[in-house]
Amino acid sequence: MKTTRPALEKITPPFGSSLLVKRFSESSGDRKPNWHFHPELELVYVNGGSGKRHIGNHLSYFGNGELVFLGSNLPHYGFTDRLSGNKSETVVQMRPDFLGEFFFDLPEMLEIGRLIERARMGLSYHGETKDVLGNRIQALAELGPFERLLEVIAILHALALSKEYSILNAQGLVLEINMQDNNKVNLIYDFVRDNFTRPITLEEISDLVSMTEPSFCRYFKKISGKTFTRFVNEYRLVHASKLLAERPSSITEICFQSGFNNFSHFNKKFKEFTGKNPSDYRKHIRHLVA
Repeated sequence: MKTTRPALEKITPPFGSSLLVKRFSESSGDRKPNWHFHPELELVYVNGGSGKRHIGNHLSYFGNGELVFLGSNLPHYGFTDRLSGNKSETVVQMRPDFLGEFFFDLPEMLEIGRLIERARMGLSYHGETKDVLGNRIQALAELGPFERLLEVIAILHALALSKEYSILNAQGLVLEINMQDNNKVNLIYDFVRDNFTRPITLEEISDLVSMTEPSFCRYFKKISGKTFTRFVNEYRLVHASKLLAERPSSITEICFQSGFNNFSHFNKKFKEFTGKNPSDYRKHIRHLVA
């Protein structure tokens, strides 16, 4: 299994621009998202489709598209893959000082400055904000450098004033990992992604990264803010959320397809994680998209 993906994603804006805008209109094929971070702020609009958010120590499911704003050095996975079913994805990346070191200290920019500070925890937008600003973000790729810069400032200002958002990484965990750690994290996360539907023992995962079980448990808690068992269960629960929203399978089938081998345990953990039992969650999701 490859472990050469870099922890630090290097982002270089095109000549004559202080920010980078990328729009993807085709399926990402078999490319698998990787765990990475970068000093740049990142604004992502996913037009339609569904998938999993993994930002800092936060795991959750999104449906009917996504609009997120991420602060500097907040580790995350990509939001789309060949199964997402999205129409397009637009990514805007810029350094926090892309307009100069003191630009956001100006009185007119104070709200955007506060937004950038909140974004350190990861923000997900919904409602009219997602729909209206998502279309504007998508249109950035068609603008010239000057018009694009002005529109990005306007979009950031609108995001700053919006109340239609959720804080994702509520504990404010911004991981600081080096290349060696990132290779290890990718190895662990890739293994969980490929094997979460079956039992994964501490002995197995510890051997994978050449650590003793106690050392691995301490290491994983330090870099993720949670135990390995909790991480695996949350991964399973996010997958179950996706299945409940997208498939007509019975809840019992989804329980076992998500890696749980005890239905009552699954029900209990799902309600703890989402605040709803699986049946109510499915009804809630169907009501939202009806």
